[in-house]
Amino acid sequence: MKHTEIMEPGESGRVGLSHTSQKGLQYRAGEVREVEDVIVLENTFRILLNGEQVAAQVATDEQLRELGAGFVIDEGLADEVESVTVRGNAILVTAPRLCAAQTETGSSGGTSYRCGVRHVRSELAITPEEVIEVTEAIFSEDWQQTGALHCAVLFSEGRLVAKACDVGRHNTVDKVVGAAVLAGIDRSRCVLGCTGRQPSGMVKKAANAGIPILVSRAASTDQGIATAAAAGVALVCFSRGDRFTVYTHPERVAGLRP
Repeated sequence: MKHTEIMEPGESGRVGLSHTSQKGLQYRAGEVREVEDVIVLENTFRILLNGEQVAAQVATDEQLRELGAGFVIDEGLADEVESVTVRGNAILVTAPRLCAAQTETGSSGGTSYRCGVRHVRSELAITPEEVIEVTEAIFSEDWQQTGALHCAVLFSEGRLVAKACDVGRHNTVDKVVGAAVLAGIDRSRCVLGCTGRQPSGMVKKAANAGIPILVSRAASTDQGIATAAAAGVALVCFSRGDRFTVYTHPERVAGLRP
């Protein structure tokens, strides 16, 4: 099996994912042929906060510093990060810890903490055209080539500032938030775009990161919508082509009021 590295971010839209190739037999319309597919590599990474393991995440092996920084912010374990170091499969985060709550397995499949949900304070509003622009930016050649990935993007002041693809949709959010944390970007002026569905655990990540607008190509749930409403997050779902549905805080999308 061949092992290669996909290019770092650039105009191609690639985000640096490791992959291999695998031969298989494809059945189509009564015919069988041999194919060789691109297969994403996954691994397990331990996230330690101040020396204590807080999660073991199955993820792709790029943007690991961002994953660690974003995870502790998005789960409400900290509201700032002092440093992040990667040693093998261990991601070492140093930050003032705010929450020591119990863990649970979220609907996104990852480790989640019962730390509560912060309320987002922001005056940010965007246009319908900007919602569509965020949605279009979610597209990734890596997703198209492998069919195995979720992707997330982060926009600040109308500019794409972070993009991540991963086998876990929760990881993609942690990675783009972590990129903003490490770069010192004001997250209250950011818009988050995602491929995956938005249950409460995913919406909580955006709220705890202080992001006021969340755009997804997929659906939400009753608890996801309730969490967004309570947290002050505009939840935009089914964003595809020239349409989208706003479930909460429509005042954050200009021109929606009849």
